[in-house]
Amino acid sequence: MPSALPGATPSLVLLNGRVLGESGPCEALAIAGNRIVALGCSSEIAALASPETEHVDLAGKTVTAGLIDGHAHLDREGLKSVLPSLADCRSIEDIVARIAEIARQKKPGEWIITMPIGIPPSYESVLAGIAEHRFPDRWDLDRAAPDNPVYIRSIWGYWRSTLPLVSIANSRALRLAGIDAATTPPAPSIEICRDAAGEPNGIFVETNKMPVVEMSLMRRAPHFSASERASALAASMKLYNRAGTTSVFEGHGIAAEVLDAYRQVRSEGRQTVRASMIFSPAWPSTSAEDCRALLKSWGHWLAGRGLGDAWLGMAGLYGEIDDSVERELRSAAFPQTGWAGFHYNSSLPRDALKTVLIEAARNGIRAVGILPNMLDLFAEVDNVTPLAGQGWVLGHVVSLTPDQVKRVADLGLAVTTHLTAYIYKRGSELVEKLGRERAGEIVPLRSLREAGVPISFGSDNAPLSLFHSIAHAVNRRDRTGAVISPEQALTREEALECATLGGAKLIFAEGERGSIATGKLADLAVLSADPLRCAPDALARIESLLTVVDGRIVHRADGGR
Repeated sequence: MPSALPGATPSLVLLNGRVLGESGPCEALAIAGNRIVALGCSSEIAALASPETEHVDLAGKTVTAGLIDGHAHLDREGLKSVLPSLADCRSIEDIVARIAEIARQKKPGEWIITMPIGIPPSYESVLAGIAEHRFPDRWDLDRAAPDNPVYIRSIWGYWRSTLPLVSIANSRALRLAGIDAATTPPAPSIEICRDAAGEPNGIFVETNKMPVVEMSLMRRAPHFSASERASALAASMKLYNRAGTTSVFEGHGIAAEVLDAYRQVRSEGRQTVRASMIFSPAWPSTSAEDCRALLKSWGHWLAGRGLGDAWLGMAGLYGEIDDSVERELRSAAFPQTGWAGFHYNSSLPRDALKTVLIEAARNGIRAVGILPNMLDLFAEVDNVTPLAGQGWVLGHVVSLTPDQVKRVADLGLAVTTHLTAYIYKRGSELVEKLGRERAGEIVPLRSLREAGVPISFGSDNAPLSLFHSIAHAVNRRDRTGAVISPEQALTREEALECATLGGAKLIFAEGERGSIATGKLADLAVLSADPLRCAPDALARIESLLTVVDGRIVHRADGGR
């Protein structure tokens, strides 16, 4: 007999496949409402169906629990399609022609904002793809749109992980922004490029991975509107569903404008990815006492599991140490956040942040930090108020010494990892930086697992599929082909668990999500290949052929319904 809940008539059955159940593989499963109600062989599951039950023949395909992204930035993916693309432009004349085409659809004086120059998603070797091997300048863009202000945005620096960032404005845009020969850069990390006469040529170069120019010098250029954010968010969810992702944890914090987009998508019945969010505070000052008092006045709703439900919830807060001039410049654009989706003034000077985190710990409010310097700060907070049992999170783990791994375990922290950045993109760089004798400290997944630290994978939207993370955790190869500390590799089963049950534990939902078992929520993905059996090089290419969230099919690769 199948493992089943009594008295439930299935609304959907999946038959003739390989279902990676919590208690081992089986052939089929049944769903009633939003729950998995039976697991077993295909004939047993088919016998439970009624005439109204929808049947899906898996034809031998593998079914896994829906993937749970531990650091998603889900909203960004759809935003990449809001602005006109320059991806197919291979010369300055191509760029001029593309912008001229856009200008014909605009009224005189209306802004033209485009995506960056280069080929997405990572925008590598930008000028190598442009025939003239230079960026267009203000006068090139003036030829394209003499009657419109034009601004070509820079990338979000973590897409490529190398600097600099470049954005470009035409003459009308510069005039509207008040930028002329007398304008000085607002920070040492920004260069206003100039011609021989000292006039700005429209090109801005910055050594910041989080753009500053568009939030300061070019703040007059339009940002994403509320309707654009909502539409982009719904589109993002479909793309994450295609990758088999059914839930996300937004560990970098969510700004008000992104929360508003989630609420709108939810109210319109378009939400197809569950979202557990960390709050991104917009601190009005950097005074430790001001921030502590503000947290005491409104922070109680962030305690424990916070507010919301299994579809949309908010609990805990994000913190980061930063008192740089760039932080002040970005924060001045409040409430706009650009690509970030989080408030830049969530960052505080160290002493102020420590005061806030102590207050959070006293009130049962979990905190998330993603920079290495947060581990020492968490330990200092623990010395005042124990963190045990509160589920605080250290994200974007780059490298940890054995002593730091022990500290993470002793503090009861969970970790989220960004393997595309720190294994695939930067693996060899980090080996050179640390030395080969310390290579085992780079994203030490095996050490963390053996220490009992809960691990989840975060895509960081670079790229969005967690199957890249699974591949990097197993293969440990960087983009040069070098193997990075293979002793820290996980088995395929362990890596898949990090991407499913590990994410569920991160959001305190392991009783409801993260594995396939009777009684759990029906969040599932039917995969294009078996992650436990396919060739190693095929792991990162796995997609979902059919994704189910809350018992409802939200994605079919064939487009059918």
